Amino acid sequence: MGQEGEFHTLTGYRQLEGGEITEAMEDYLEMLTRHMMEKGYMRIGALAEQLHVRPSSASKMSARLRELDLIQFEKYGLITLTEKGLRLGRYLLWRHKVLNRFFCWLNGSENQLRQVERVEHFMEPETLRRLEALMEHLGVSEPAEPRDPSVSFP
Repeated sequence: MGQEGEFHTLTGYRQLEGGEITEAMEDYLEMLTRHMMEKGYMRIGALAEQLHVRPSSASKMSARLRELDLIQFEKYGLITLTEKGLRLGRYLLWRHKVLNRFFCWLNGSENQLRQVERVEHFMEPETLRRLEALMEHLGVSEPAEPRDPSVSFP
């Protein structure tokens, strides 16, 4: 990664980090994980509906996630998470919950979905861990979710 103090574009930072997973991919994986923890699978139509995209867009993104070994998916079939996809998906849900709790506390509201969705992709895992610890220390909230210590951002 570049030296501290070197400025880059958002795309430049992503390239420096070698990130294959885009913000859109994270959104899809987060939604898949959320839904699949309840039902165990998801269909393209339901995924498209939940994310307010066209089924063709959901299908294309699912193919990309399959190429990264994050999901199992056959055209017109069910989507399930791979072990790798489940680990990353759990991290994404934890990240979302930590930020939502923080912004709700900070802004005195019950839901900060819009703000969380805008910033969550840019938060470093260590910053999130420290933010969660700070909220626990201040008695702001319980941990967003019991964390699996093996869960890490790729």
